[in-house]
Formats: sequence, C-alpha cells, structure tokens
Amino acid sequence: MDQAFRKLVEQVEQVIQGKREAVQLALVCLFARGHLLIEDVPGVGKTSLAKAIASSVGGTWQRIQFTPDLLPSDVTGVSIWNRANDRFEFRPGGVFATVLLADEINRASPKTQSALLEAMEEGQVTVDGHTHPLGPPFMVIATQNPIELEGTYPLPEAQLDRFLMRVEMGYPDHQAEIDILTADRDHAAATELAPVITADELVALSAAVGQIHVAPALRDYIVTLVDATRRHPALALGASPRGALGLQRAARASAGASGRDFVLPDDVKRLAGPVLAHRLLVNGDAELRGITGEDVVAELLTAVPIPSASS
Repeated sequence: MDQAFRKLVEQVEQVIQGKREAVQLALVCLFARGHLLIEDVPGVGKTSLAKAIASSVGGTWQRIQFTPDLLPSDVTGVSIWNRANDRFEFRPGGVFATVLLADEINRASPKTQSALLEAMEEGQVTVDGHTHPLGPPFMVIATQNPIELEGTYPLPEAQLDRFLMRVEMGYPDHQAEIDILTADRDHAAATELAPVITADELVALSAAVGQIHVAPALRDYIVTLVDATRRHPALALGASPRGALGLQRAARASAGASGRDFVLPDDVKRLAGPVLAHRLLVNGDAELRGITGEDVVAELLTAVPIPSASS
C-alpha cells in the first residue's frame, strides 16, 4: 500500500506544488473509502487537487459545477419515457463515476445538496423507486469557498457528517510559489495525468485498510476524544459515532500509507483535526470569541492523555 501511496503523491505533486500535507491527507481519505471536502479561498488549487486525484485513479470521473439552478436530477439521473420501447429508461447523472468532483458545492440549493446524501452514505441512488448502485470505488471530492458567501447555501450538519475529512489548502510558501510560476501549469495539466493505479487495485487497497490493527487502548483514546467534544462548553454539537468510526478508518489508512500494519497514537492525533473539526458546531458565545472547531480539537488533543505503549 505504501508504494501505491507514494506513486499517487508524486503524481499529484506534478500539479500541486508545495502542499504535500494537503495532498497526503486527501489520498489518505481516498484509501479510507471516504469523501473529501476541500475548503479554502479561491486560487489555491482546490479544483486542481481534486482533478489530479481523479485523473490519477483508474476508472471514470465526472465534474459537476454546482450552481443555484442545478437540479437533483442533474446529479442523480432521471427516468425518461422512450416512445420506441414504450417504457421508461434511466439516464444516469454525473454521480455515476469512480470519482465525482462537486465543484463549489455550497452554491447549489439544499434540495440539490441533499441528492448526494444517499450516494455518499449508501453508495447508491434511488430514482422513481429503483435503486442504482455506485462503484466501488466511489468517492465525492467537493470544493467550497468559505469567504465568498453571497449566493451560497451553507452545508447542513447532516451533509458535513458524510465527509470523512475536510482539508484546507492554504497559501504556498515563497519557494513553492516561485516553482508554481516557473511551471506555469493550468487546470488542464491535472486532467492530463495518467492513472497510476487501477480502480480494482484501489478497491483491494481500501479493503486491506480494514485489516490494519488498532489496539484496544487506541480505540478507547478515539472514543474519549469524540466523547469530549459532546461535553465541551464551546460546542452546541459534538462529533457523532460516525466521526469516531471515520477517525479510526482514516488512522488505519495513514498507517498503511506509512508501511505499517498497526496504528500509532500519532496517526490519530494527525487526523483528528481533518476528521472531526468540520463535524463540530460552535455555540454562539464561542463563535463571537472567534473559537473554531479546529481550536476545540487542538485543545482536546492536549487535554486527553495519550495511551502508553504498555496499554
């Protein structure tokens, strides 16, 4: 698994320079069979990262530009009457792909956003009473801009909870930005990348993630962290059991990407922010004081004791 992971990192970094942490987190999410939310200001490579991952994985990929007039049927598909055959025929929407890039997902209406819920959770869509399976593999990579709020619809908590991880790109450092100017690549470069693993290989590697050992003490550590979010005074809503399962799955994928068949506390600590922070709802008083979900997770990582090697 670690060799495939390194190949993917090198491939994606042909397009995304100076953002190794974001690239690695995104690929951990891929191996963990999760969905990824990439959130940051315009122009830092959100869409390019999503395109590069999609192009590097064998299979199909689709891009849907989310807009206020996008309909749920544009995402899931629609049944159309065929006069020649005298019956309804299903025409699949953009969600039928190995990797779906949902660009600027918060620009679509809540009704259209919710069309993705069944697909993300169950790996299937139901149209006119008929269920149509997706994948495996199937991954949603969504992007959103947290600054430009005019004409957007914030993702509800139920939708955010379906994303295994949220990753922020951030600005590149000085040398990395010089490298970007030197390469002068555009969005097309991401779509021209050749696949480095097949869809079947991705399914097999994702299945192997589930076999990576998690010690009982580490499971207790994960549950203690998640439970602490539910009792934190700055939060109106803590992480759900889905968040605990997601943190364990992501930690396993991180261990496998490092060539280990067991999870370390460092795997959990590294991924707690990306996996849990977007699931937390800060209350009004804490929000006025500028406290974020990331701040709460960082505080809890300091407060909750790390299990010892003898645990």
